[in-house]
Amino acid sequence: MTATDSPKLSAPLEQGGAPTIRLLLADDHPVVRAGLRAVLETEPDFEVVADVPTAEGAVGLAAQLDVDVVLMDLQFGGKMLGSQATAEITAREGAPRVLVLTTYDTDVDILAAIEAGATGYLLKDAPPEELAAAVRTAAAGKSALAPTIALRLMDRMRTPATALSRRETEVLQLVADGLSNAQISKQLFLSQATVKSHLVHIYAKLGVDSRTSAVAAATAQGLIRR
Repeated sequence: MTATDSPKLSAPLEQGGAPTIRLLLADDHPVVRAGLRAVLETEPDFEVVADVPTAEGAVGLAAQLDVDVVLMDLQFGGKMLGSQATAEITAREGAPRVLVLTTYDTDVDILAAIEAGATGYLLKDAPPEELAAAVRTAAAGKSALAPTIALRLMDRMRTPATALSRRETEVLQLVADGLSNAQISKQLFLSQATVKSHLVHIYAKLGVDSRTSAVAAATAQGLIRR
């Protein structure tokens, strides 16, 4: 983890200039954090206050430091996911905005992040200028969604009857990960009857009749991770 010697309040760069946007980077890959820092620090109104390799670390520093935007990955090596960290960060009064920056563009990840309180969702292949614009948009409290993410959400709104709910995508993702109904029940704190009910609805929406077919169809449609 790297950080400035002491937190300080955001202040204008110079008279008439834009206020400094203070950033916290959360990603478990050192090369990614270093690359993001190098790109973001070329912007005159950005200051990278700290970077951390864990979601737990992001939650702790977001509460301790004067930060405007947290750039959050979704998958970490530890127990806590980026979506869980996002929920904990945004639940605090006066919390910084969270901009998800990830490689995952599936419904299961998008819905979890947005429901957790993320202000924006961007993919890691975004060009530097798009990333900078998203950071400024998030810092202003406005939604910052990658075009492909916005399109996926719009498609869901156009076809609500056939779109899987967030809970259904969670259940199906765990099916794809090889978990049994009993294991899914335990992990999501649901009864096995509820898990079976979710699967029935999933099959109907996807037009399939088995777990294998449901996973294949959902993967092809970008609903769950491969």
